[in-house]
Amino acid sequence: METIMNPVLLDFPDRFESEHLIIRAPRAGDGPALNAGVIESLPELRHWLPWAQHAPSVAESETLVRRSHARWILRDDLWLLLFCKNGAMDGAMEGASEGEFIGCSGLHRMDWTARTFEIGYWLRTSQCGRGFMSEAVHAITGFAFDVLRARRVEIRADARNVRSWRVAERCGFELEGTLRNESVDADNVARDLRIYSRIC
Repeated sequence: METIMNPVLLDFPDRFESEHLIIRAPRAGDGPALNAGVIESLPELRHWLPWAQHAPSVAESETLVRRSHARWILRDDLWLLLFCKNGAMDGAMEGASEGEFIGCSGLHRMDWTARTFEIGYWLRTSQCGRGFMSEAVHAITGFAFDVLRARRVEIRADARNVRSWRVAERCGFELEGTLRNESVDADNVARDLRIYSRIC
């Protein structure tokens, strides 16, 4: 029988790459970039995300990335920031450095004993429609299965958020079902939640 290690003692990288993206844990100093992306995207994000109902200050965004860095170290939550590689759009990707912040993803609702994780994500408005989120989800799913030895990875999406659940489908996740009136949105309207998964 496999011994379950204290997740705090697990060693794994806090940064990895896909073809066009650098995907990494948050660090001190990321607040201004995060803040700019959130402010730009707030009109779209507020429909789907409870935390996106007001414009945060730069100090609030910096506080968030520092707290998220601490949660990463504790293995309580594995929030990830997405950066486009410099030169990625010009084909000069080898050895590319970190470029523009384009969104967030990560592994959440983790059960280290069962090795189950949920992927969440959002992309800044100016970068939508370019395939970046599907690329990020592919990479993060691979990280979960190959590095963290996940048995199950889940994506949950508001049934009305077609862009979000189409990412799940493009990345090979299967729809397991829809939880009807699972919660309410920011306007107190009941929402249905689509549950997708991949298992190893």
